[in-house]
Parts: sequence; C-alpha cells; structure tokens
Amino acid sequence: MAKGSRLSMHPSSPPTYPSPDAVVAALRAAGCVFAEDEAELILAAARTPAERDAMVARRVAGHPLELVVGWAEFHGLRITVEPGVFVPRRRTEFLVEQALAHAPHASVVVDLCCGSGAVGAALAASLGPVELHAADIDPAAVRCARDNVAAHGGQAYEGDLFEALPGRLRGRVDILAANVPYVPTEEVPLLPAEARDHEPLTALDGGGDGLDVLRRVAAEAPRWLAPGGILLVETSERQAMDAVEAFTRAGLAVRHAEDEERYAHVILGTRVR
Repeated sequence: MAKGSRLSMHPSSPPTYPSPDAVVAALRAAGCVFAEDEAELILAAARTPAERDAMVARRVAGHPLELVVGWAEFHGLRITVEPGVFVPRRRTEFLVEQALAHAPHASVVVDLCCGSGAVGAALAASLGPVELHAADIDPAAVRCARDNVAAHGGQAYEGDLFEALPGRLRGRVDILAANVPYVPTEEVPLLPAEARDHEPLTALDGGGDGLDVLRRVAAEAPRWLAPGGILLVETSERQAMDAVEAFTRAGLAVRHAEDEERYAHVILGTRVR
C-alpha cells in the first residue's frame, strides 16, 4: 500500500483556520450573514489558535455567537453569558429605556427572571447607586447574573419568582423588571435553532398562551412594589391586550409601550399611591 493510502486511513484532524480570511470563509459557508463582523469578534476573543479553531467550530455548528465569545452587548454594557444561559436580546433594551423614563429616581431595583442579569445591570449602570437584586429559577443563570450584577453592587438569588427574594423587599421596590418567558408552549419548536437548542426552556416557554408566568408576576407584584413603583414586562403584540388585562386585575395602573423598529412591546404597571 502506498504511503499516501496509509495516511488517508487515519481519522481526519479537526479543521484549522490559520488566517482571518479562513475564519470568514468558514462562517460564511455556515450561513452567517455578518461573517466578517463575527470573525473579528471571535479572533479578538480567542487567546490561542486552538481556542480560535474551537470557537469557529462551535459557531459553524450553530451555537449563538454570544455564547461562543462569552459576552453580549446590551445597553452599552458587555454582559457575560455562558453556555446554557439565555442571551439578552437587543429589543429588551426598550424595557430598560421605559423603566428609566418612568422611574428615573428609583433606588430599589429587582430584575426578576433575570437570566444573565443584563436588565438589572443596565438599569443600575444608568441610575447610579441603587439597591439591586436579581433572581432566576435556573442555577446557571444565577451564577452568570451574580457576576454581572456584582459590578453594580447587586446580589442574585436562585428560586421561583418572588420566593427567591429577601422578604425585606416587600413594599419597597421602585422598578420591578420581569423579562418573563412568553413563547406559547406549542410554538417553542418553531423558534430559531440558536434559541431552541442552546437556551434553557424555562427562559422561553411561557405556557399554553405564553402568559402563565406573566400572570403570576402581575398578581404578586403589588405586594412588592413601593407606592408609585412600576412593574415592566416584555411581551408580543398579539399578547399585549391579555397582558394588560392581567395587570388590570392585579390593581395596577397600566400602560402599553411599543417600539416598532425593534418589534418590542412592554407592559408597564404602576402601583397606585
């Protein structure tokens, strides 16, 4: 047998990407629309050639770019994200903007269903010194959020919604931001693979009509809000009216805010003084 034939029987080595152009070509072939930009981020994040090749391989396999490089940009911050944690969406910046517009002097902030803690970190960064608390039912999310909110003096807790929070917060919260899951159960399989395959189901599945968690949050929120305190949740356009109804039943004064450019819908509920 010829030498070349013997070599061809050996398992092939993992692909390598020795140049920026090779990285771009691999990403483009995998269908990445912004291949040049993604290549730049990967090359900046990789500390060694082996790490670079592994990161490219993960992205080519369909892993979200943010989880590949280890961070997501959100409201001007670099938020650490880890595998298995919900990646903050840029449209959720609208929720942060609404909170800041309606409670610019907030001193106690809670980020419920916090995921990476991006919303809480963004609010604290904009408000200045605040008492910041974040909570999530997922242990991986809490570990990630703990790092992100610590930079702003915040704390993160693991547990089911309000059960995770210290009791001393009852009646004191000025901003209660709850980025609840709101995808109807039967629609979860229709989500893009990046979300469906790489993010926790608890951060996506909102139950039969997508509003199960939202209703639980709205019902309990008045006990935790300070007089004049505000609850904010993100939802979809078709769910907005049902979300408004849930807020109204809880006794909150309700507004519906929309940003058409970002396809963002935020329901705001204020505890009447």
